[in-house]
Amino acid sequence: MSITLPAMRICAGLVLGSVLLAGCNAPKPLYQWESYQPQVYGYLKGDSKEEQVIALERDLEKIKAKNGAVPPGYHAQLGLLYSSLGKDDQMIQQFRTEKALFPESAAYMDFLLSNATKGVKQ
Repeated sequence: MSITLPAMRICAGLVLGSVLLAGCNAPKPLYQWESYQPQVYGYLKGDSKEEQVIALERDLEKIKAKNGAVPPGYHAQLGLLYSSLGKDDQMIQQFRTEKALFPESAAYMDFLLSNATKGVKQ
């Protein structure tokens, strides 16, 4: 059984169409940002710390529900917010989480943790 030229063209067209459609599929983002960037901006503007914590915690639950990855600095930002609210245990937990997820932040997280433990002891 031989394949005719029109049949080969149809097959080639289907293969080409499939490849083109597959190329239109957007890659999954590496991190799930949610409202992290607007919250950092709000922090710098002096917005309500309590509202920022609520928003970041809510977004963290969304990210976990999607099996997504939090962006670098997310847990550090949450830790700084906890610090400003006097929630030292939660602050330390967030700094340790940031350090575990992003080892390149270890020096800064160690600095923040050492300052936090000095402040707790005083």
